[in-house]
Amino acid sequence: MIRYSLACVGEHEFEAWFSNSGAYDDQRERKLVSCPVCGSTEVRKQIMAPAVRDSGEKSGRAVKSREAELAEVAGKVRDHISSNFSYVGDKFADEARAMFYGDAEHKAVWGQVTPDVARELHEEGVPAMPLPAPFAPEPPKNTDELN
Repeated sequence: MIRYSLACVGEHEFEAWFSNSGAYDDQRERKLVSCPVCGSTEVRKQIMAPAVRDSGEKSGRAVKSREAELAEVAGKVRDHISSNFSYVGDKFADEARAMFYGDAEHKAVWGQVTPDVARELHEEGVPAMPLPAPFAPEPPKNTDELN
């Protein structure tokens, strides 16, 4: 995983995690990286200092590696989503639009869409965002019984 400091054309600064630099380039090219403040997909990397690992101990306790910290946080996010969100599978776009346009009750849902559909949701202003692989739970095995 790699964390980038980013800025949009409106100079809003934010951070985002990617599996590697190629994933960032690919997602940016497909306009899937957007500013959380204004929604602009015209983003660029900021200059940032490299993360330097500290070996040894601090204050008598072992220092976790960045990878271990990220894995722990990702696990907590996956658990939270699995416990608090309803899996709607490939019906995600329909569900999100129905809630956005007031045709369905608002509830926490997650599912899958293609990159093109994700872009359409973004362009419509539907509040949805892709989950990077480490943070997305495994879909239920039995999709016949979706919530």
